[in-house]
Amino acid sequence: GLLLLTSFLLHMEEGRASPTRLVCDNRLIQKYIGEAKDMEKRAGQCQALPALSCPMVLPLVDFSLQQWKSKLNETKRREILCDLSLLVGAAAGARGQVTQECGARQLSQLYRHANSFLLLLQTFSWEAGPWEPACSPRSTEQTHVTSIFLTYRQLVQGKLRFFFHDLAKDLCK
Repeated sequence: GLLLLTSFLLHMEEGRASPTRLVCDNRLIQKYIGEAKDMEKRAGQCQALPALSCPMVLPLVDFSLQQWKSKLNETKRREILCDLSLLVGAAAGARGQVTQECGARQLSQLYRHANSFLLLLQTFSWEAGPWEPACSPRSTEQTHVTSIFLTYRQLVQGKLRFFFHDLAKDLCK
């Protein structure tokens, strides 16, 4: 775990260094939302992205804000971890099927970003103990590469942003 955290911190872009800073500085989550939108836009501009021959399983990341607010932070974290692990797997699987350079480059970038959030959320200290990847989020199968980017943007804009907002109430006094 410590090796993963050290590796993660060494390979992060400037500004991603502290979980507390990520939660407490609202500009950072806005930056990541902007990056997700840019990745989605650039992927949409790639010429002739083929449909995937093997469909990717993507999490359904829509949620009711009312229900979301009633959940414990640990429950929210586990739900987001499940969504992210599916997304990381979908990005990796799609990357193996896309030979076109533009699409492959965007998928690699999305994989890195989603995996960074996955590692970061796994290293947050919680009373409930370590994360076990035993989850079955609501999901759907997709053959369009662009749907992976859409799902990632929706996850960052929705659950992640609200989760960080909720954590900020406790961590950023």
